[in-house]
Amino acid sequence: MVHLARGALALTAALLMTTAASAQQRVLTFTTDNNDPAPKAAWEQLVADFEAENPDVDVQMNIMDREAYKTAIRNFLTTDPPDVANWYPANRMAPFVSAGLFLDISDVYAENDLTTKLASTLPIVTQDGKQWMVPYTYYQWGMYFNRTVYDQVGATIPATWEEFLANCEKFKAAGIDCLTTGSSQLWPIAGIFDYLNLRTNGYEFHKALTNGEVAWTDDRVRATFAEWAKVLPYTTANHAAIDWQDAVPLIVQGKAANYVMGNFAVAAFKEGGMTDETLGFLPFPTINADVPRAEEAPTDAVFIPAGAKNVDDAKKFMAYVARADVQTKLNAALGQLPVNADATVGEDPFLKAGFEMLSTTPGGIAQFFDRDAPAEMAKVGMEGFQEFMVRPENLDAILDRLEKSRARIYQ
Repeated sequence: MVHLARGALALTAALLMTTAASAQQRVLTFTTDNNDPAPKAAWEQLVADFEAENPDVDVQMNIMDREAYKTAIRNFLTTDPPDVANWYPANRMAPFVSAGLFLDISDVYAENDLTTKLASTLPIVTQDGKQWMVPYTYYQWGMYFNRTVYDQVGATIPATWEEFLANCEKFKAAGIDCLTTGSSQLWPIAGIFDYLNLRTNGYEFHKALTNGEVAWTDDRVRATFAEWAKVLPYTTANHAAIDWQDAVPLIVQGKAANYVMGNFAVAAFKEGGMTDETLGFLPFPTINADVPRAEEAPTDAVFIPAGAKNVDDAKKFMAYVARADVQTKLNAALGQLPVNADATVGEDPFLKAGFEMLSTTPGGIAQFFDRDAPAEMAKVGMEGFQEFMVRPENLDAILDRLEKSRARIYQ
């Protein structure tokens, strides 16, 4: 009986200690749409690591379906906001900031030197001179090419648009498409437009255009299409009938030389039989040397809702997600690129090239046309891009139509 009593007392004491420890833990709520298996596992590991460093914080993560999240975020930010959530910078961020639904985290940036460490994405998380989000991952777009056909025709890796077009003549003479793409799903050609516009007019102009602040009939927009017109004779003719994956074999088989695409396509190239020796990557060539180099890199970020209950721990979590070591580990699991310039990537040559390119970008990081522009404008814009590629003589009518859409959509 004495032994039983002692055992009961010990159990009671242990339960009391556990209860006391639990009572001392602060709850941090985190709502996210990272519901695919790899991102979900990566974030669960990040949360576990954060809790290990901060045993007084209990992170309760609510993982939602990605499409449902896009609608839900507009509701939960006003009714029952979590302490931390994820979303997208630039134009997707702007209306929430303007509505007072995001918390200013400029102090987190100042205290952790993030204006330096996250410098490449600073413009897209800054509004009204303040910072509102911490980016944790992105991936590069650029030009992927078949090294074998470059050697075959004696083409050199181009640094400028003039050099690229000179190569196109060599590829044409050999019966090879200089540039391939698939536009049946529209979005791949938005990447081509963005890069031509970024190289012709720069990031600030891209931002102003997608914000509805510039007329589509502006001469600077026409200058972008004038550069595009130069490469149309060398572009895969049936692009409107194929999607992005249908264009991959053209590169693999050497029927096309170059492809403007995101880094996720590397897996498809390699599944087709290409290797690190036959597949190459290069930044989109320079068109206007006076325009600082800007890049296309869709970015994901976390933020603190204005109605967060546990702001102190939320800011601690922001600083943690921004750390170089944390972003290195997270992105190794995601197969993408860390934003922190002090982070590291593995030996994959395309990730290494992308990390170097994005970390040293002086002109800004664009978020892709259909992220930076409102959904309706993105749709009519991309339809216009496809029509231009098929019927470049329709440019005036296309730009007039896009300008009428701008006047209506951005009211």
